[in-house]
Amino acid sequence: MTAMTARLRVAILFVLLSVFAAPAQSCDSMPSWARSACNRLDQIWTEGGNDLYISGYTWHNRATYSKEQINGFNELAWGGGYGRSIYDEDGDWQGLYAMAFLDSHSKVQPAAGYGFLKIGQVSENFRLGAGYTVFLTARQDIMGYVPFPGILPLVSASYKGAMLYATYIPGSSGTGNVLFIFGRWRF
Repeated sequence: MTAMTARLRVAILFVLLSVFAAPAQSCDSMPSWARSACNRLDQIWTEGGNDLYISGYTWHNRATYSKEQINGFNELAWGGGYGRSIYDEDGDWQGLYAMAFLDSHSKVQPAAGYGFLKIGQVSENFRLGAGYTVFLTARQDIMGYVPFPGILPLVSASYKGAMLYATYIPGSSGTGNVLFIFGRWRF
């Protein structure tokens, strides 16, 4: 790792931390198009409940990878993280998270971002959701751990304080096309 890459990682970390730590008063000085998003992120961080994230499984689409590639991949994406989340005034879930897990090559992959799920209340304790996540991540095999942004679909099923998530990383033959499953426990 070069000194420049290390400095870039540290700078990005400080920017992310400063965004989460920014008080709501600083939202008032933002342009109107950004003010409501800033206020919502502040609400999630200051009023949200604590979340423990646990990852554990990835599935590589067998139609897009050879048997040899599949045999070489790690599909036990163990890892974890922390987040804060709320159910908003419409009953939808919104959260901020940071986690790290083992990628397909058993290398650590960090990720931090925002998630939104439109929630359907199936019963008093059971909910289904569909939405998206916007995040920053970094991988050893993609730009040597230089952080890059992403946006992916997100679906969920939850019972009381536990939620199971799934997202699909699209791609082409031999790249992407991965189902990622992880969980969240509110504490």
